[in-house]
Amino acid sequence: MANCEDVIRFLNTYLHSGQVPDASCNGLQVAGRAQVKKIVFGVSASLEFFRRAQQASADLIVVHHGLLWGQLEPLTGILRERVAFLLKHDLNLAAYHLPLDKHPVVGHNACLLRAVKAKGLQPFGEYHGTSIGFVGTVTAQPLETLVKQWEKYCQTQAQVIAFGPKKVKSVAVVSGGAHSLLPQAIARQVDLFVTGVWDEPVQEWCREGGINCVALGHYNSEKPGLLALMKVTAKHFNVKTEFIDVANPI
Repeated sequence: MANCEDVIRFLNTYLHSGQVPDASCNGLQVAGRAQVKKIVFGVSASLEFFRRAQQASADLIVVHHGLLWGQLEPLTGILRERVAFLLKHDLNLAAYHLPLDKHPVVGHNACLLRAVKAKGLQPFGEYHGTSIGFVGTVTAQPLETLVKQWEKYCQTQAQVIAFGPKKVKSVAVVSGGAHSLLPQAIARQVDLFVTGVWDEPVQEWCREGGINCVALGHYNSEKPGLLALMKVTAKHFNVKTEFIDVANPI
């Protein structure tokens, strides 16, 4: 068992949440019971996720996409139902958005690069004044080989646009909905840019920029950081932990 305040303080410090400019309200978003026996981790706050967490006897829920995004919202509709469920069951909710993207150890992007044995990781992908991704080098190999590794690692079906080198040596990664950072990868002259989801301009950016691009799904590209953070938290506190996967192909 652990004190919830101690867990939140540890997560805030470990992820440097107070030092990262972000629309998300990072840290504790909804307060519940003071003592924590079990922490459940997942990608996104939703009523379905909260129900599964409650059924799993969670005391604290930690997600990447929380409920509060830097602006006042009336507690009506979907938001009201989500908050009401947490309060009814005395559940704590904490969220870590950009701090979990950019972390060099448990961040999604660092994890995705380590999954393919990338070396020499450097910050990449400027977003609102901070770098939220990483770029690194891999042993020269076919694009298809890397894609298969990520599909297995993230349990996903990737989308691929191949206008770059047939053998990839350099990779930039920014998970989630980061297709708008593709021009930064082109300017950096990397062989491959990896993200979660695309929008319409991506194909012609790739063609004209001579770069490969892979989309792993917004949700699936952001599971790795939660799984890594769960392991770190479990080592630090005498609590049970569980990752709940509310499967989402988007």
